[in-house]
Amino acid sequence: MSRHPAREEQSIFHGTMADMTYPEIEQASRDGAVVLWALGVIEQHGPHLPLGTDVYVPTARLRRVQRGLGARGIKAVIAPPCYWGVNFVTGLFPGTFHVRPEILVELMLDVFRSLRKDGFQQVFCFSGHGEARHNVTIDEGVRRGRAEVGLDAHVVLSQALLKRLGLEPGQPHMVVTPAERPSGKFMDVHAGAWETSVVWASYPDLVRTDIVPTLRSTDFTAADLAEWRQGGEAALRKTPDGYLGDPAAASPEAGLRALDEEAEAMVEAIARAVAGKSRKA
Repeated sequence: MSRHPAREEQSIFHGTMADMTYPEIEQASRDGAVVLWALGVIEQHGPHLPLGTDVYVPTARLRRVQRGLGARGIKAVIAPPCYWGVNFVTGLFPGTFHVRPEILVELMLDVFRSLRKDGFQQVFCFSGHGEARHNVTIDEGVRRGRAEVGLDAHVVLSQALLKRLGLEPGQPHMVVTPAERPSGKFMDVHAGAWETSVVWASYPDLVRTDIVPTLRSTDFTAADLAEWRQGGEAALRKTPDGYLGDPAAASPEAGLRALDEEAEAMVEAIARAVAGKSRKA
């Protein structure tokens, strides 16, 4: 494992509402702060990345988003991330936890009720996990939060993810970014070059850097990816080492670029949504 100092605080509570006092929360609500909330999962990420990758990555991203919004005069607080999520595809691997979709939706509603009780008006939800069922569940939770709790809740997602999920675009609860991750000849979607780079850039102490160079690219086509996404035994068979992509091609420099670019795209999209609400008010 790398012994270099981590560039991000490894505690997922660092910089979130969990480290604030209740008077500070009360003041943030009075100031009209928006809430940023990451919803990830705990699942295997190959032999080189931690199970918490899908929580660590959006946490690092939201810290950047918070700073970017602040530079635009938009106050934001970060809710403690949710790390129990829908994990069907990799569910048979050791260390992967799966929560039923209906449970995740009910949890989201209770969190929304708590935020509404404290006077917060707007919350922006971010998925840290690419699985379709997880993202569709988050979308349902946000829609129900708006209808049942009266919170101006949003899901922030890329144009590419919106298309893959088959969701109807242009809905009021959606904040869509144009950002797309670079794609090469082969699929790189799970613990591959992109994800390894981002974790390496943010939490180098968590990457098994001695293992990374030994991992061969899976060289999967779109057909292979579709088979892997069937989950269960299919995922075990297709990726016995738990990754899909080319982790050996990763670099911390690429990870920093990716984090900054995605965070900036999210800041732009959220700023537009906040401005739109202000005009309507």
